[in-house]
Amino acid sequence: MELLSALVALLASFCKSLPLLGLFLATFLLCLDFLKRRKSWNPSITGPPSRPFVGNLLQLDFTNPPKSFTQLSKKYGSIFRYQMGWSSILVVNGYEAVKDALVNKSEDTADRPIMPLFEEVGCTENVQGIVFARYGQGWKDMRRFSLSTLRNFGLGKKSLEERVIEEASFLCTAFELKEGHPFDPQTLVSHGVTNVISSLLFGNRFEYDDQKGKKLLQFFQESLKAGSGLILQMLNLAPLLMKISWLVQKAVKRQKDIFLFLRQILKDHRESFDPNVTRDFMDAFLLEIEKVKDDPSSNICEQNLLVTTLDLYGAGTDTLSTTLRWALLYMLLYPDVQRRVHEEIDSVIGRDRKPTMEDQSNMPYTNAVIYEIQRCADLIPLAVPHMTYRDTEIQGYFIPKGVTLFINLSSVVKDETAWERPHQFYPEHFLDADGKLVKPEAFMPFGAGRRVCLGEQLARMELFLFFTAFLQRFTFTIPAKQARPREDPLFSLMHVPHPYQICAELR
Repeated sequence: MELLSALVALLASFCKSLPLLGLFLATFLLCLDFLKRRKSWNPSITGPPSRPFVGNLLQLDFTNPPKSFTQLSKKYGSIFRYQMGWSSILVVNGYEAVKDALVNKSEDTADRPIMPLFEEVGCTENVQGIVFARYGQGWKDMRRFSLSTLRNFGLGKKSLEERVIEEASFLCTAFELKEGHPFDPQTLVSHGVTNVISSLLFGNRFEYDDQKGKKLLQFFQESLKAGSGLILQMLNLAPLLMKISWLVQKAVKRQKDIFLFLRQILKDHRESFDPNVTRDFMDAFLLEIEKVKDDPSSNICEQNLLVTTLDLYGAGTDTLSTTLRWALLYMLLYPDVQRRVHEEIDSVIGRDRKPTMEDQSNMPYTNAVIYEIQRCADLIPLAVPHMTYRDTEIQGYFIPKGVTLFINLSSVVKDETAWERPHQFYPEHFLDADGKLVKPEAFMPFGAGRRVCLGEQLARMELFLFFTAFLQRFTFTIPAKQARPREDPLFSLMHVPHPYQICAELR
C-alpha cells in the first residue's frame, strides 16, 4: 500500500512538472534556433527577417522562387542572406553581381554544396559525375574526359551535324503525319531530341514508338519533377530527416529506377564489348575503366560511368526539348515573328535543301529569335547551387569558403538595366541598328564560368537545326476555337510552358 502511494505521489509530481519541463524544452529549442540562425560570416550582408526553425521558407513563393528573390533584392541588395531552416545561403541577383560571382571569381565559386540525398543513389566522395560533383581534380578529370570523348564521337564535327539534320527530318515527318490536326508537341519533341544524345551515349537512337526509349524518358522526366519538389529540398537541407526511410525512398525512387535501367544498358555493352571497336561513350568509359583498374585513387569506375551518363543524358534531353517547346509556343503567339523567320529561311536556304550550320552566319534574324526564345524562356532560373571553394569577395562583400550561393539567372536575363524590354518577347534585343546579330553580355542561358553547361555546343547546334527545319516545313497556328496559350511559365526546377496544342500546316 505504501509503495502504491509512493508511485501515485511520484506520478502527481511528474505531472505537475510537465508544464515546467515543456517550458524549459521550448526555451532551449528557441535559444538553439536563435544561435543557429544568428551565425554570421559578414554582418553587412542583410536579408529578410527569418522565423524560428523554418527561416524564410514561408516567405518564398514556391510557384516562382526566382521572382521572389528578385523582389527581395530590390529591398536587400544584389547579394542578400536567406535562411532555409538552419541553413544560411546567399542569393546573387542582377547581371553585375552574377558576372562578378561566376566570371570574375569563377574558381572561387566553382564548388557544389553537399547533397546528402545523393548518397542514397550511389554517389560518394569519389563518385559524383559532373553536374553535382565537388570542385577539384576529380571533377576536372571527369569533365575533360567527357568532353574529349564526345568530341571523338562527333561533337563539333560534320558527322554529328548530319545526325541532327537526319533526326530533325524524322521529327518533321512525325509532325506531318498529324495532317494539320491539333496535337501537343511535347512527347514527339522530347523523343526527337533524346535520340541525338542517346546515339552518342548508347550508340543507337530509339524509334518514336519504342517502349524502351519511352520508359527511359518517362523515368527521367519524373525524376526531374521529384527533384523540384519540397520533399527533396528539405531532405538535403535538413539531414536529420534522412532518418525517415520511407520519405527518403519516395524522394529517390525514380532516380533508382533510372540507374537500374542504365545498368541494363551497361550490361548489354559489357557483353558485346570489343576494346578494338569503341562504339559510343559507354564503350569509351569501359575502356578507360580497364586502363585504370589497378589505380585505387582513380574515380573512373562503373558507378561514376552511370552517374556521368545520366548527367550527359539530362544535359542533352530535357533542357533542349523544353526550349524547343517554348520556340513553338512563341511562334504561335507571335505570328509576325514567325513570318519574318519564314522569309529569311526562304531567302537563304529555300524550301528544298535541308538547313545546315553553314547557313547560320547568314541568318541574323533567325538567330536573334532563337536567342530571344532562350532569354524569355529563362529555362533554368536558379541554376545548380554553387558553393565558395575558398574565401572570396563578391561585389565588395567578404564571403568565406563553404557558403552556398543561389545564382538567380532569371534576374540577369530580365535585368532592367541590361535589356530594352526585359519582360517582352523582342528579338531586336539581339540585333543592332543595321540588322546584324549582337549578343549582350547579360545573355547567359548556359550559365558562365567554370561550371558553364557542358552541353552548350551541342545545344546551340541542335536549337538552330531543329528550329530552322520546323520553320522551313511548317506554319504553326493555334487550333481553331482554342484559347490563346499561356505565355507565363510553370516552375519545376526549370521554367516549362503550360500544356498547349498546335496545328502544323505544310507550307
